[in-house]
Amino acid sequence: MRIAALKERAAGETRVALTPETAKKFIALGATVAVEEGAGEMAAIPDAAYAEAGAEVLPAAKAVAGADIVLGVQAPGLDTLKGANPGAWVAATFDPFIQRDRVDAYAKAGLEALAMEFMPRITRAQSMDVLSSQSNLAGYKAVIHAADVYGRAFPMMMTAAGTVQAARVFIMGVGVAGLQAIATAKRLGAQVSATDVRSATKEQIQSLGAKPIFVESVAGIEGEGSGGYATEMSEEYQKAQAELVSGHIAKQDIVITTALIPGRAAPRLISDAQIASMKPGSVIFDLAVAQGGNVEGSKADEVVEKHGVKIIGYSNTPAHLAADASALFARNHYNFLSAFWDKEAGKPVLDEEIGDAIRLTKGGEVVSERLKG
Repeated sequence: MRIAALKERAAGETRVALTPETAKKFIALGATVAVEEGAGEMAAIPDAAYAEAGAEVLPAAKAVAGADIVLGVQAPGLDTLKGANPGAWVAATFDPFIQRDRVDAYAKAGLEALAMEFMPRITRAQSMDVLSSQSNLAGYKAVIHAADVYGRAFPMMMTAAGTVQAARVFIMGVGVAGLQAIATAKRLGAQVSATDVRSATKEQIQSLGAKPIFVESVAGIEGEGSGGYATEMSEEYQKAQAELVSGHIAKQDIVITTALIPGRAAPRLISDAQIASMKPGSVIFDLAVAQGGNVEGSKADEVVEKHGVKIIGYSNTPAHLAADASALFARNHYNFLSAFWDKEAGKPVLDEEIGDAIRLTKGGEVVSERLKG
């Protein structure tokens, strides 16, 4: 069993799918591990560290030659996979709803594409969930970057010259990223509030010491879809939410938006009129900017100033924490493959629950039920 990891080639991608730690663990399972030269340099991992762990460090073509499994952060181009064994697994994020042509090309090439972002949200798969591990870091980074752009202090400071008031931070969307954003803003001393379409998150918000901001007048709307993901709300709820948020957002110094719906454009949470209601010098960080944005007028990797408010957001937030993001992503890969490792076969053998959930292509065909609808 040969496992290979290549250097990421997508623009702005600094992460790597294999670390010396996980390379050593795969070797302990009986696998041969190869990594492309320079694959970890953007994540502060030198080639020597891989070699010391027992991995072969080779040019791309030699690293992938004879590979049974190829690990990636973002799905590698087919040109880099020439030489991999027929039917080789490629485990990475594929963005399959948007990059459907790439999925079809993988099928045509006879490769088995495993979309790590389709990992089901069940208890035994938590340690394999790349969306959660990367969103956790993204929520942290959003607050840290917003604090840097914001021209004032976060905590209340009582000095001989007077009192500095605590910054008011509002988190919109309380998934993994939102929860970490709440925790980070609280640690920095901000006065934090948060909202979400899922009523079950109210207790989570309170447990972190933040104030929940919820629509109470519209009953019977839970906002939770399959797998624990948020779903789009009714027009009635959206209207009620917009009115509530409009009044609250005008008082905030920093707003972090995190709302995403799998396979859909990011929902619009903040309008131009709501931006105009905020105080000059306020900051909005749009964590969904790469998926169309939660904020009207936000642009990936640009600072947009509207009505005196700075709107920011990265196209790839976890990539700005390359070392930690790579370490967690690589562990997700290891936890996934090792959980199914068959010692007698000397390779992983997937079960139906997880295997069918993440498998996009097999035997020259697109097999994912989520892509057939």
